[in-house]
Amino acid sequence: MQYPTTSLIMNLQRHLHRQKHHLHLQNQLVNRKVKPCDVFINHRGTDTKRTLVNLLYDHLTRFNLRPFLDNKNMKPGDKLFDHINGAIKSCKLGVAVFSPNYCDSYFCLHELALFMESKKKVIPIFCDIKPSELQVANNGVCPEEDVKRFNQALEEAKNTVGLTFDSSKGNWSEVVNKASDTIIRNLIEIENRERIHPLIKH
Repeated sequence: MQYPTTSLIMNLQRHLHRQKHHLHLQNQLVNRKVKPCDVFINHRGTDTKRTLVNLLYDHLTRFNLRPFLDNKNMKPGDKLFDHINGAIKSCKLGVAVFSPNYCDSYFCLHELALFMESKKKVIPIFCDIKPSELQVANNGVCPEEDVKRFNQALEEAKNTVGLTFDSSKGNWSEVVNKASDTIIRNLIEIENRERIHPLIKH
């Protein structure tokens, strides 16, 4: 008879622990009041939509959450700024997925600035980029007022503890699980605080 190896047993124990942990978090979310948008995923589509962002979106929906992702939540005819601005203002939490081409997008920077100006909590995920590498390219096309807003928002994000991920070395499943756990824990904290202080706005 062949007995299981020590490494196999340890992997099984880790898997069972992860399942138990996820079940515990899920039980805390079952009876919660659902909002139109729990968490807004701010990202650069060309860099991360088909990988990290879609995986994260799918993972969060399994936890009875309602993440906002432009290609999932918007339909033809929706006014871009109105829909996105409304989702940011109504959500409880933001996730900013920074990537190499993030700062080339006016929309990414506008969403981030709106989050910071709304005093929303934002969880940064630095994917294939270091915080120090993020900077607004002032090419003269963007109004100075917006450049100032974007730089302030980026500085605030750089000074916020986040997750880092290198797609050439890292494990996609691992970073998605870690990001989901962080998001859920923060949502639970926010909602507990709202129950204690119902006048708090997010």
